[in-house]
Amino acid sequence: MNALEQVGALLQLVPVQRAGAGLLLASLGLPLVGVVIVGLDIMPVRFAMMHVALLGIAVGMLLGLDPALCAIVACALAGAGVAPLARTPDGLSGAMGLLMSLAIAAALLVLSFSGVNANGAFALLWGSILAVRPSDLVVLGVLAVVVPALLWRRRRDLALLLHDRELAVVSGVRVEWLTMALLVVVAVSVGAAIRLTGALLVDALTLLPALAARRLGRSLGSIALWAVGIGVVVNAVGFLISLAWDLPPGPVLVLAAGAVALAAHLIPERRTTSWRRPTASPSGLSSH
Repeated sequence: MNALEQVGALLQLVPVQRAGAGLLLASLGLPLVGVVIVGLDIMPVRFAMMHVALLGIAVGMLLGLDPALCAIVACALAGAGVAPLARTPDGLSGAMGLLMSLAIAAALLVLSFSGVNANGAFALLWGSILAVRPSDLVVLGVLAVVVPALLWRRRRDLALLLHDRELAVVSGVRVEWLTMALLVVVAVSVGAAIRLTGALLVDALTLLPALAARRLGRSLGSIALWAVGIGVVVNAVGFLISLAWDLPPGPVLVLAAGAVALAAHLIPERRTTSWRRPTASPSGLSSH
């Protein structure tokens, strides 16, 4: 059986179909989350939410609840909880460091006195794309609608916030509310991606497409479109490659997305622009 025949045969399997559907839905929303992460310069949020997700998984296993759902809820609560500290990038970075330490300590404590199999908890962090369930598809489907809708409805406010926080404040943007909403969305998205690629490889769905898109786009709107387009293509190609050559999907997706991001950054700087240029005027902030 050649590679093409093998892919065709595997695509007849329900778990593989669910995995493909999950990746497609993730590609519609999670790259936009990456745009927010890059724009707000909150890279540590990904690592903090991985630790919070582990705590949610441990609590879920202790209480006999769905560990993946508990991870998402824990991430959402953590995102909302650190929002008041996001007035400055330094304040948020410090909060994320504290959150990581407390979350991993609490997770290990729960696992130690509950008698729960720690290997099972950590296994969820590595992800298993073929273990995607219908409930996971529902969560990803909601994100595929909510994230683009939020960015579209608040595109002007978001463009101002990503350009300059103080400018957004004096322009009448409800910065605190918008920041909280964005942090919650980012946190939930990281939790939702665990089932697909695992928390440690979540950058394949979020950050890497956004990094490439930021290099190629000329406005917030075009960056968002590039991010989604790159996410869809990279995830589709990476998934098919993993099926054809029987490779683990997570690392393949990361390598594919990383290759595209690297190629985008080889484009000369003069060919691209950024919506966050320090010399840009408020009127030059495009939201389309």
